[in-house]
Parts: sequence; structure tokens; C-alpha cells
Amino acid sequence: MRVPKTEDYSHYGLVLPELLPYTARILPGLLLIGVCFALAREPLLRIVALVLGFVLIRDAMTPLGFWRIGTSGPAPWLRFADDAGLLLVFGAVTLLLTAAVLRLDGELRALVRWGRPVTALAGLGGGLLIAGPVLLLSLSVPVAERGGPVAAGLLPALLFFALSGNLAEEVLFRGLLQGYLERSGPVRAALLSAVMFAACHAYLASTVTDLGWPLLAFTLYEGLICAFLRLRYGVLPAALAHGLAIFLLAAG
Repeated sequence: MRVPKTEDYSHYGLVLPELLPYTARILPGLLLIGVCFALAREPLLRIVALVLGFVLIRDAMTPLGFWRIGTSGPAPWLRFADDAGLLLVFGAVTLLLTAAVLRLDGELRALVRWGRPVTALAGLGGGLLIAGPVLLLSLSVPVAERGGPVAAGLLPALLFFALSGNLAEEVLFRGLLQGYLERSGPVRAALLSAVMFAACHAYLASTVTDLGWPLLAFTLYEGLICAFLRLRYGVLPAALAHGLAIFLLAAG
């Protein structure tokens, strides 16, 4: 079993004040990315700036212990901080930032094809398709060796966090990036958004952690499913599939 390279922050207790050192860590980079976004006239450059910001926000969670990710053989596992308040704050802030970007930039907002609520079943099926093979591969591994059990009382906050965080990620990759690339063909755009999604986990796989190819293979598989859900049904089913899969993998 391989686990990420992280600093030991266990003595902090992972309570809400831990957002302060996290914010201090990511703020300089976010300010630079924000300047890039403000100065960029081309929509694609603004999308790239947003993706860079998301990668920074996500990957900085690892050394501060807000989440743990590892592998049991070829199957990845992940666990988030066992602090419901922290998960709720992260989820709420993510939703607010996503809504603010779409509200302020009408050109990017027009790229997002949301889909209809009646396609939720496709999202549920996609989530099971993403998480199912990993869960099956993990059945023979004791839960203590793949992150440990998760308290039942944490599950509602974890579900909210998984759905909100991955809605933001799907808005970026399937709403904005795939929507922009569709001018070169819908299938090509879906494939490229999936590959870009996996590529944006390269630092997480090779420098932030040492998980390597299993993480990249999983995110490519996940990205392909979400990309073709977006192509067929819209962003909302893709976001539901992504969020449900992460919840199932993180729920122990």
C-alpha cells in the first residue's frame, strides 16, 4: 500500500481554524492566477487560469492533511478530514466561488450546457460505473489498510462536500473547457477534456504524492465517463456521477 507524502498536522485536530494556514498557503498563487484571469481577453486563457486555480486549491489540501489518498494494489482510496464543519465550509465556499465566476463572466457562462434534472439517473449510473471497479478491487483489502472506517455521522457532510466540490470541477472541465472545445467537434472535445482532466492530476500523482500511474489511470477512466455524460446529457449528470463516485470511494 502506498500513501501520500504529507506533513504531520495530526496534532492540530483539523478544526475550522485550520483554514487559516491553508488560506495563507494558497493566497499568493491565487492572487497571481486572479491577475491572469482579469487580464486575459481570450476565453480559453481564462479557462486555463481557472483550472490552475482549482489544481492549486485541491493539491494544497494534501500537505495540510485535509485529505489522504493512497493505493491498495492498483486500486486508489481516499479519505477526507473527519471534521464535518470543515467539509461543509469547503463545500459552501466552492459553490460560492463557482457561482461568482459564472455570474461575473457571461462569455464563459454561455459555454455551460447544464442538462435537465430528469437525466439524474444517468448521473447515478455513471457514479456507480466509476466507483464500482475500484470498490470491487478493494473488497479483499481490510478497510484499515485503505484509509480506515468513516463515522456514519460524517456521511451527510461528506456527501455535500463531494457533490459541491465535484460540481465545480465538472463546471471547469466539462462545462467550460469541453464547451469551448466543441467548436472542433463534440467527440474530440470530450476526449480532450478527459485527457486534460487526467493530466491535471499529474502533479498530485508524482510530486504531491507518489501514487503514480494508478491515480492517472483512474482519473482518465473517470474523465472519459464524465465527458461522455456531458456530451450526451449535460454538466449536471456528469457532476452527479463524479460527486457520487468520490463519495462512495471516501465513505469507507
